[in-house]
Amino acid sequence: MFRTFLFSSVLLCTQVSATEVKHTATPIKVDGIAEQTWDNAAWHPMAYLMADSLPKSEDFSGRYKLLWDNQYLYLQAEITDDILFDKTADPKVKYWEDDCLEVFIDSDASGGNHQYNHSAFAYHIALDNQAVDLGEDQKAHLYNDHLTSRWQRVHQQPEKIIWEVAIKLFPNNYSDNQPLPPITLKPEQKIGFMLAYCDNDGSATREHFMGSHKIEPVNGDTNRGWIDANVFGNISLKK
Repeated sequence: MFRTFLFSSVLLCTQVSATEVKHTATPIKVDGIAEQTWDNAAWHPMAYLMADSLPKSEDFSGRYKLLWDNQYLYLQAEITDDILFDKTADPKVKYWEDDCLEVFIDSDASGGNHQYNHSAFAYHIALDNQAVDLGEDQKAHLYNDHLTSRWQRVHQQPEKIIWEVAIKLFPNNYSDNQPLPPITLKPEQKIGFMLAYCDNDGSATREHFMGSHKIEPVNGDTNRGWIDANVFGNISLKK
């Protein structure tokens, strides 16, 4: 009896609750401007160090909101970054070393390894709004048709930007060789989600990598999102 009760308690303690995301009847205009519709969504912090060194708040700080409709998961990120840096012109070369917003999506919250498959995506969205992830051939590919991205500096606060993204979601068996159409989003749908920001102020390599969720290290490594969808958080779509 005692063993059964203890095991059940452990299961209950390790269950991850999903963050509720509100529906919007009005599609979001992706323009880097915080329109009134966003007032219905709650802020969430990007406070966890995923790799490299912990930045000072004036160097980087971030928070984000989410909304959805049947076509898109909408993201608004408010980023404070004193230097925006894009060293490599080719969006598929060393994209993780430049400033970029990284959106992790697992459309059915099934988790698992997604390093070289598309059971989940790790979209690195560059300052030119192009989105990169690794394909099944272990090479970087552009997935610009999967999302619409736009950022803009905040008036009278030039170190702060509003970054908006409208993201389509795709089924687990999506393949680069046989792309599938996006899925329709529905109430009560569970989605794996995590957000991060690569920050570089002019160095040869990325200086800070901050994210929305705490990751338990594997052999000291907390930079696991691009490999393992089990480290994502969960969101639940609410009508």
